[in-house]
Amino acid sequence: MAKSHQHLSSRDSSLSPTADRSKEWEGPARWTEYLGPDMTSQMASRSSRFKGSDGHLQGSGASQKGLNLQWVVQLTEVAEGLMSKMYRLNQILDYPDPINHLFSEGFWKAGIFPNHPRICTLLSKKFPDHFTKLQLERVDKTALDSLNDSAEVHLQSLDPWIQMLLDLMAFREQALRLILDLSSTVITLLIPRKMMLQVYNLLHAISRNDRDCDFYHRLVQFIDSYDPPLKGLQEDLNFVSPRIGEVLEAVGPIIFLSTDTKKLRNEGFLSPYHPRYPDILTNSAHPMRAQDLANVTSYREWVLLGYLVCPDELLRVTSIDIAQVVLKENLILTVFRDEYVLLHEDYQLYVLPRVLESKKMAKSGRAKQKEADLEYSVAKQVEKMISEVHDQALVSCDVIHRERRILLKQEIGRMVMFFTDQPSLLAPNIQMVFSALALAQSEVIWYFQHVGIASSKSKAARIVAVDLDPSDPTIGYLLDGMDHLCCLVRKYIAGSLLILTSNAAIRGYALSYLSSCAGRIRFLLGTPGMVALDLDPSLKGLFQRIVHHLENIPKSQGENISAITCDLSEFRKDWLSILMIVTSARASINIRHLEKATVSTGKEGLLSEGNSAYNWSRCVDELEAQLSKHGSLKKLYFYHQHLTAVFRNTMFGPEGRPQHCCAWLGVASSFPECASPIVAEEVTKIGRDAVLYVESLIESIMGGLEGLINILDSEGGFGALEAQLLPEQAALYLNNASRVSIPSSKSPKGTVGFPLPGHESYPENNGSVKMLEAAMQRLTNLCSVLNDMEPICVLNHVFVLREYMRECILGNFRRRLLTVLKTDNDLQRPSVLESLIRRHMSIIHLAEHHISMDLTHGMREALLTEAFCGPVSSLHLFEKPAEDEQLTGSATEVVCNWYIENIIKDVSGAGILFTPKHECFRSTRPVGGYFAESVTDLRELQAFVHIFGGYGIDRLDRLMKEHTSALLNCIDTSLRSNRELLESVAGSMHSGDRIEREACSKQILDLDTVIGFCIEAGQALAFDELLAEAGGLVLKEGAPLIHSLITGVVKHIPEEIPEKKEIRRIRGVANNVGIVGDHDSEWVRSILEDVGGASDASWTLLPYLFATFMTSNIWYTTGFNVDTGGFNNNIHCLARCISAVIAGSEYVRLEREHQQRRSVSSNGHASEALDPEIHSNLSAEASIKSAMQFFVKFAAGIVLDSCSDVNKSHVVAKLIFLDQLCEISPYLPRSSLEAYVPYAILRSIYSQYYSSSPSMPLAMVNTASPRQSPAVSLGHASPGIRQLRGDSTPQYGVSDSSSSYFRGSYSQEHPYDTNGGGSVRSRNSDDNKSRNVRRSGPLDYSSSRKAKHTEGSSSTGPSPLPRFAVSRSGPLLHK
Repeated sequence: MAKSHQHLSSRDSSLSPTADRSKEWEGPARWTEYLGPDMTSQMASRSSRFKGSDGHLQGSGASQKGLNLQWVVQLTEVAEGLMSKMYRLNQILDYPDPINHLFSEGFWKAGIFPNHPRICTLLSKKFPDHFTKLQLERVDKTALDSLNDSAEVHLQSLDPWIQMLLDLMAFREQALRLILDLSSTVITLLIPRKMMLQVYNLLHAISRNDRDCDFYHRLVQFIDSYDPPLKGLQEDLNFVSPRIGEVLEAVGPIIFLSTDTKKLRNEGFLSPYHPRYPDILTNSAHPMRAQDLANVTSYREWVLLGYLVCPDELLRVTSIDIAQVVLKENLILTVFRDEYVLLHEDYQLYVLPRVLESKKMAKSGRAKQKEADLEYSVAKQVEKMISEVHDQALVSCDVIHRERRILLKQEIGRMVMFFTDQPSLLAPNIQMVFSALALAQSEVIWYFQHVGIASSKSKAARIVAVDLDPSDPTIGYLLDGMDHLCCLVRKYIAGSLLILTSNAAIRGYALSYLSSCAGRIRFLLGTPGMVALDLDPSLKGLFQRIVHHLENIPKSQGENISAITCDLSEFRKDWLSILMIVTSARASINIRHLEKATVSTGKEGLLSEGNSAYNWSRCVDELEAQLSKHGSLKKLYFYHQHLTAVFRNTMFGPEGRPQHCCAWLGVASSFPECASPIVAEEVTKIGRDAVLYVESLIESIMGGLEGLINILDSEGGFGALEAQLLPEQAALYLNNASRVSIPSSKSPKGTVGFPLPGHESYPENNGSVKMLEAAMQRLTNLCSVLNDMEPICVLNHVFVLREYMRECILGNFRRRLLTVLKTDNDLQRPSVLESLIRRHMSIIHLAEHHISMDLTHGMREALLTEAFCGPVSSLHLFEKPAEDEQLTGSATEVVCNWYIENIIKDVSGAGILFTPKHECFRSTRPVGGYFAESVTDLRELQAFVHIFGGYGIDRLDRLMKEHTSALLNCIDTSLRSNRELLESVAGSMHSGDRIEREACSKQILDLDTVIGFCIEAGQALAFDELLAEAGGLVLKEGAPLIHSLITGVVKHIPEEIPEKKEIRRIRGVANNVGIVGDHDSEWVRSILEDVGGASDASWTLLPYLFATFMTSNIWYTTGFNVDTGGFNNNIHCLARCISAVIAGSEYVRLEREHQQRRSVSSNGHASEALDPEIHSNLSAEASIKSAMQFFVKFAAGIVLDSCSDVNKSHVVAKLIFLDQLCEISPYLPRSSLEAYVPYAILRSIYSQYYSSSPSMPLAMVNTASPRQSPAVSLGHASPGIRQLRGDSTPQYGVSDSSSSYFRGSYSQEHPYDTNGGGSVRSRNSDDNKSRNVRRSGPLDYSSSRKAKHTEGSSSTGPSPLPRFAVSRSGPLLHK
C-alpha cells in the first residue's frame, strides 16, 4: 500500500483523466463525445474558414454572426447530451434531494459515492468549506480509514461524473458568450454536485498526498454561484435582461392569439377554407399568423423561463398581461424530459422578492422622480398578479386546455376530411397544417405532463393534485387527427411511392413559391426606400446572396420534381445572418428601418417576404424534419404509463372511437428517438419500454374486442333477440292469461316471470336495443380499422394488428366454447350449447365481413382441435393415439366424461333409467341442472354430433368401450373363478337335477354384482346405439351421398371369418352411424377383439352363467313400467348385454379357432376345410343361435321352477324379461319363448299391465288382488304350475342335440334352426329396426287401446304379430 501511495505521489496532476478536458475550455474538440466525429469535423472546418494564418478571427461582421450561429447549433446538441447524462445520474442515484440532504438507500448502493453516509452528508452540508476544516476523523473514524484504503476505487467511479461537471462549467461559459437562453439548462443541476465535488477532492487528496485537484477551486466557485441555480442564472443573464424583455414583448401578440379560442374559430386561423365564405376553397386571410402559431409553444416556454431568469423585465407595462396569460394555464416548467420545476413556487421564491425590492425602491424615489410613480404602480400590479395567478391556475388551467383541445379536435377533424377530399389544396396550406400539428402536440404533451402533478401555495399542505379527467376523449381525437394529417403530408413528399400523378405536390409548390419570391425580393431591394437606406457592403452582399440563392433554384418540370436535388441550407443561414445583424442593438440599420423602407409598396415588406421564403425553403429539403418536429410525440415516452391508463379509460368509453387505436399505437414508433447516444443503455431500455407499451395497448385493444364480442353474445345481446318460449313456459303463460278476467290485464307484460318473444320492441327496451346497435357498430369499426392498420415497427419488432386480431377472435372463440360447456350447476344441454356456439359464430361472421382473412377456417380448426383427442399429426390416421399423446380435445373430453360418469355410471345416484319406449334415459332427480332425458334424447345427441362431429362420436365411443371392456373383464373374471360351479350347473341343467342346480347356483360368487355390471354394460350399449343413430341422422342430413354410399357398401360386404382389416374398418364406420343392423353384437365384438377377450375356455359356459341370473334376488324388486317399456331397475338393459355378449364372444371365439386351424394347415397338417364364406354363414350364426336358445331354455326352466315359491311376484318380471330378450336379439325369433312359456300367459300378463289405470304406471310387485297382480293371475290360471314338483324341471321341446353346446361342438353338429326363417344376417335391416322400435310388449298395448278379454283367454281380435296368430288350447301346453 505504501508503494502504491509513493507511485501516486510521483504522478503529475496532468495525468489525471480529466486534465486534458479541463485544459480545453473551447473549441469543437472538447465536445467530440457529445457531437460525434462527423459533426465535430464539420464544425472545425467551418470555424477554420473564419480564421487567418495567425489563428484570429477575420472577415466581416456577417461572418462572425455566421460562426456564432454554428455555435448555437453545436451547443444545442451539447446541452442535450449533458442533460441526458444528468438525467441518467438522477435515475442511478434514485432521485436524491440534495437541497434537503435526503438520500435513499438506493443512493448509497448505486456504487458512485462511498457508502459512508455520515462523512458524505457532512461534506455536502458544509460546502464550500474545505474538508481539512471539518475534522472528519471525529465524525466517523472507521469510514475515514475505509476511504483511505479504497480511495482509488472510489475515484474511478466518481471521475466520469466530475468530468460532467467540468463540461457543464465549460458549456456555461460558451453559452453565456453566445447570449442565448441555452444556459437555462443549468437548472438541471439538481444533482448532488456539492457532495460529488467534496468527496472527489477528499479522495484525490488521500491518493495524491493531500493535494487538491486542479479544477477544485473553479468548480467550487461554479457550483457556489448556482446555489440555488436560479439565483446564479439571474445574475448571469442580468446584462442581457433588456434584450430578453424585448423578445418576450415581441411574441406577446401571437401568444394572445393562441389563447383566444373564439377568435381562432371565428376567423378561421386553422381552417383550410374561408371562415365567412365556405364556398371559397382557399384561405389566405392569415398566412403569416398560421406560421407563427406553429412556434407558439416555444414562445410560451420563452415567456415562462424568460421572466423567471430576468424578473426585472416583468416591470414592463406590457409584460404583465403576457406573463399572466401564460402563467394562468401552466403549473410546471419542464426542464428536461419529464423533469420539471413547480412554476408558481419558483416565481414566488425567486421573482417576487425582486419585484418587492423594485417596488420598495420605486416607493422611496416617488418624491424625486415622476417615473417612479409608474414603476411603483407596475411593481404593485406584478406583485398582485404573482400572488393571485397561482390559485387561478389551479382552477382554470385544465378548463382552458380542455376548451383548446375541443377546438383542435374540431378543426383537425375538418382538415382531415377537407384534404382527403381536396388533396391538391394541401400544399398551399401546409403551414396551417404544421400549426395545427404543433398546437395539438403541445396540448397532448401538456395533458400528460400535468397528470399527477401536485401543487399548492401553502407551505403546510404543499400537495394538491390537479383535477384532470382521465377519461377525456379529446386526447384520442387529437392523436388520431395528428396521425391522419401526418399520413396525408407524407403521401405528398417527393420520392414517396404513394404519391399521386402530381408527383411531389408540396415540394413542387414550395419550389414554385420560392422562384416567384426571388423577383419580389429583387424588386423590394430596388425600391427608393431601400436605396435611401444606404446599406453597408456586408449587409448588401447578404441580400444579393439571398436573391442569388432564390434565382438559382431548379425549375420544376412536371413529374421530374422528385429527381430534383436542392439544398437551401446556405440560403437559410444567410437569411438568419441578416436577421441577427438587423436585430442587433448596435446595428446602424435595424429591423424597423427595413420595414418602413419596403412597406410603402403596398405589398409585403422585405422581412415578411424573407421570412416566408425561409419557411417555404424548409418545405423543399427539410419537410420530413419539420413534420417530425411538429407532429412527433416521442416525448410521450416519459409518460407512457399515464398514456396506457388514459387509453384504457378513453378507448372504449362512451365517446371513444375504435379507429383511434391506430394513433395510440403509432406513437410508440417514435419512442426510441428519445434515447441519447451519450447514454448507451438508454437505447435498450427505451426500446424495451416501447415494445412493452405496444404489447400493453394491444392487450387492451384485444380485451376490448373480446368484450364487444361477448356483449353481443350475452343474454342481453343477441340472446335477447333469440328468446323463445319452451313448451312448458308457453303452457304456463296461457294458464296465467286464462285466469285473468280483466281484459286490460291480459297483456303479456308482467303476467309471467320470463321474457316473451318480441319484448325488445317495447318502448322501455329501446335503450338495450340501442346499446346492441352501438356495440355492433363499434365491433365492425374496430375490425375494419385493425384490418387496415399498417404494421407497427418498434426497433426490430413488427406488430401486425390483423394477426393479433385473428388470434384474439379465435382464442376467445375457444375460451367461449369451453366456458359454455358447463353451467353453474353442471353440463350445458347440447342443444343449448349448439345454439350458443352458432350465435357466437354468427357474430364472428359479422366481423369477418370487415376483415380480409378467413375466420371461418380458423373456427373450424378450433372446433376440430376441441373435438379431436390426440395429436393433430394423427388426425387422419386410423391408429389410436396413446393416452399420453392426448394434446387436444379438451371440450370433447369434458362432455364425454360427463356422460360416462353421470349417465352410464350414475355416480351421482340420480336413478338413471333407460326407457326403450322413448329411446332415451330418464332420472328420478336432476343430474346437475337437468333431468337425464333433457341431455340424452335423440335431439340432444344430434346437437352433440353437430358440435363435435365424428371425432366427438369416436371419443365418446372409445370411452364407453373402455368402460364396457372393464365390465366384460369382470364377466371374464366371474367365469374363470366360478368355472367348476358353472360346469356343475350346466350338467345339472342338462340332467334336470334341480336340487344340484340350485345348490351350485347359490355358491356362485358375487352374482348380484356381476348382474349390476352387466346392466351397466347394457346401458352403455343402449347409449351407444342412440349415439350411432344420432350420428347417422346428422350424416344423412349433411352428407346424404356418403350415408347412402356406406349403406350400399354394407349390404354387399362379404360374410367371412376372419374378416379382413378393411372390411372390419368399414363395418365399424357403419356401426358408428347406425347403419349396421345388429349394433350391439358388433360393438361388443370390436371390444373383445381390441382387448383379446373371450380367450378362455370358460367362455363356453357363458349361457349358463347368464341363466343363473334368474336365481338372483334382484328380481324381487323388479317391476315393469308400461310407460317406459322397461323395468324400474334397468334390468331390461341386462337383456341387451346378454344378447350382445353372447353374440360377440361367439364371433371372436370362432374367429380365433379359424385362425388356429389356418396356422395348423400352414404347417402341413391341413385337413379338408369348408369354403370360408359357407363356414361363416353356418357356424357363426348357428353357434350364436344355439347359445341363445340354450340360455332361453334354461332360464325359462329356472323361472318356471320358481313358480312353486310362495312369493311369485318375481316370475312376471322374469317372463317379461325373457320376452324382451327374444324381441331384442336378432338371432332369436320372437316365438322362441313360446316353446317353454305359452303365449297365453304372456298375453294375460301384458293385458293386465296395459289395462291398468294410467295413474299407476309402475308394476305392482306385491299386490294382494289376483285380478291386479299378473303373478297371482299366472298362478291361478296355469294348472301345469300346480302339478310341478320341486325336484324336477319340465323339459319342453328339448332335443338330444342340445347337449352338444356343452361339449363345445358347434360348427358341424348344429343345423340351423329353420324356425327363424333363414339367416339372421340376411334379414332386412329395416324390418329389424321396425321390430326393435316397439318395446312395450308383443301386443303393443297402450292406455288408449285396451284389450277386452277374460283372464287367461286368448285374443279375440287380430293380433299385431302374425306369427302368434295360432291359438293354443290353454295357458300351458304339455307334450
